[in-house]
Amino acid sequence: MSESSTASAITACIDGSGMTGAICDAAGWLSQRLSTPVRLLHVIEKSQSPVLEDLSGTIGLGSREQLLEELTSLDEQRGRLAMEYGRHLLADAEAHIREMGNIEVSSTQRHGSISEALQNYENETRAFVIGRRGEDHQTEPHRIGSKVETAVRAIHKPVLVAPSDFKAPERYMIAFDGSPESDRALDELAHSRLLSGLQGHLIMVGGKECRQQLSETCNRLVNQGMQVMAHLLQGELLPTLAQFQEEHNIDLRVMGAYSHSRFREFFVGSNTSRMISESKIPLLLLRRTED
Repeated sequence: MSESSTASAITACIDGSGMTGAICDAAGWLSQRLSTPVRLLHVIEKSQSPVLEDLSGTIGLGSREQLLEELTSLDEQRGRLAMEYGRHLLADAEAHIREMGNIEVSSTQRHGSISEALQNYENETRAFVIGRRGEDHQTEPHRIGSKVETAVRAIHKPVLVAPSDFKAPERYMIAFDGSPESDRALDELAHSRLLSGLQGHLIMVGGKECRQQLSETCNRLVNQGMQVMAHLLQGELLPTLAQFQEEHNIDLRVMGAYSHSRFREFFVGSNTSRMISESKIPLLLLRRTED
């Protein structure tokens, strides 16, 4: 997230769920913090209905041609309606973001999977914004969208996961594990305007042997202009971080997915879903190309 990055946009993925407003608010906030345009992305995924060729052998000989023609017509109509719906969705989202201030915003619509779409725009993106829930789980507050984990693992740029309600953060916490990768990620954050002026907390969960490294890292970040305090905590990782978040009114959590790190486990299996689903605040996930 360095200011010298050649990536050109904040790419925000919208799908028409109840998350759309929060995603737009989060993208607008990132855009204003980083002086970076917003690209709104709507992906029309392949229909889950049976493939016509697969049905052709099961339809009676006399009616096969007529039914296949009707199915083809319905499929084409569904595709046109999906595109038209997406265009209205993007237009409304653009208007929503422009109301936030002087933000440059554009829209893109494409067919395919969400993961493929994110990968396609990765080189042109500073950070992605996605919703914690999509249209598939918008009535289930403790579920995350079925494609969230797949999308996060498919790309290697920062991802801001927005909750159902987004407000501009004032206090953030960074979960730090002491690895060289996390050091480099912190240096990038320190050289970015993203967290400038916000009250920060640098968290390590571990024993007394971590104290010196935590202190040195915190001092380095302070010298680079960040307003951050160090905290060495003990206990089980997820509950300990959640308790600190609650006690200190944290409204942005920053975490990483690094090789050879205990935080790597968050991106394997159910721990990813648990971390995202339990978070009621925005979650900034830092990714690495080596993962």
